[in-house]
Amino acid sequence: MTENLEASQLSLNDVHRLLKLERQIEGSFAESLSLEALTDIEQQEILEIGHNFWRYLESGKVSEELVKFLALSPLMRLTGFFKIPVVLTMENSILIEVEDGDTLIRGRLDILAVNQPDAEITATQFWILVVEAKNSAIAPLMGLPQLLTYTYKSLQQQASVWGLTTNGESYRFVYLTRGNPCSYQILPELNLIDRERSIQLVQVLKAICKLQNVQLQLA
Repeated sequence: MTENLEASQLSLNDVHRLLKLERQIEGSFAESLSLEALTDIEQQEILEIGHNFWRYLESGKVSEELVKFLALSPLMRLTGFFKIPVVLTMENSILIEVEDGDTLIRGRLDILAVNQPDAEITATQFWILVVEAKNSAIAPLMGLPQLLTYTYKSLQQQASVWGLTTNGESYRFVYLTRGNPCSYQILPELNLIDRERSIQLVQVLKAICKLQNVQLQLA
């Protein structure tokens, strides 16, 4: 009998057990990404995004939907995710079948950025970034089990993928790689309110977005 599970109800131990995922010791962004200096205009924009979010945070908890609207949307626009050939999708149903064949994990991811392929070249989409958003009162790592579940799905068609879990203020990136077993790294925390870490946040997002041009990562 098939067991149906919701990704939102899984613990990190569940994810490790069901998906056979292993955590690697944390690395650095520079090991996997080429980070570029920001222009004065980009630095000014990230300051404005942070100030706008802080204004709402001062008033109390910021809802998940407002986190997407106030922080994620302007950040993704600033870092290139609104440009062709990147395509964003939201709240798609996703189904993961575990290897033993008797467990199905279902969930709904918040934001998925893919490289829209040329149909004549390949029918496979390259997943660039999977985003799991939480409200401002929830620590981002609480969304890690869901995020790992969703990003794991893409390893069936590509060698690696980036994920992001955030509450609008704090940002935690994870990097998954296919292998035997598949593994993931949790990268250092970035922050929208702190000036230096907000600049690095934009640098990281820009670098991840540019991965859509690196088709060598496709399986």
